[in-house]
Amino acid sequence: MYQPYSSHGADVRSSRDVESQIRETSQDFAMAFNTGNFDQAAELFAKDGVLIAPRHEAAYGQKQVERLLRQLGDAGYSDLRLETTRIDHSGDMAMEVGRFTVSVRRQDGTTLPECCSYVKVWRRAGCVAHYRRLLDADCGGSCRSRGLGLVSELRRDCAN
Repeated sequence: MYQPYSSHGADVRSSRDVESQIRETSQDFAMAFNTGNFDQAAELFAKDGVLIAPRHEAAYGQKQVERLLRQLGDAGYSDLRLETTRIDHSGDMAMEVGRFTVSVRRQDGTTLPECCSYVKVWRRAGCVAHYRRLLDADCGGSCRSRGLGLVSELRRDCAN
C-alpha cells in the first residue's frame, strides 16, 4: 500500500497543533462552566457525546450534558480548573488525561475544594481544511475532597 512521505517535522507540528487545540478547548469548557454558560460548554460535546461526572448519572447528548452542568452549577460547584497531564492522538481520535479541581459550596456556606482525575475522548469534526475537535466522552473519577478525608481510588492528593 502506498503511503505518502511525511517528514518527522510535519508529524511533530501536527501533534503540537492537536495538543494545543485540545488544551485550548478544555480551557474554553472550564471558562464556560465557571461563567454559567452551560449551553456553550455543552456545545463542545459531540451530538452523541457523554459526560460522566463523579456521583452522577451519565448524561448523553448535548441537551442532557447541559442539564447536568446546570445541576452541578446550581448545586454549588464553581471555580473549575483543569490540568491536562497527557494527550495521545491517532487519526481523528484523541485522548486527554488529567485532573481537575472544583470548589463545592456546602449547606453551611463554606466551600470545599474537590480534586478528581479525568479522561476525555476527542473526535475530529468537519472538513480537513477547517475542523475542530468535539468531546466524545468525559469521565471524572477518583475524587478526593479536602477537609472530609475522603480517600480516592488512586489514593492521590490534590495538587495546589
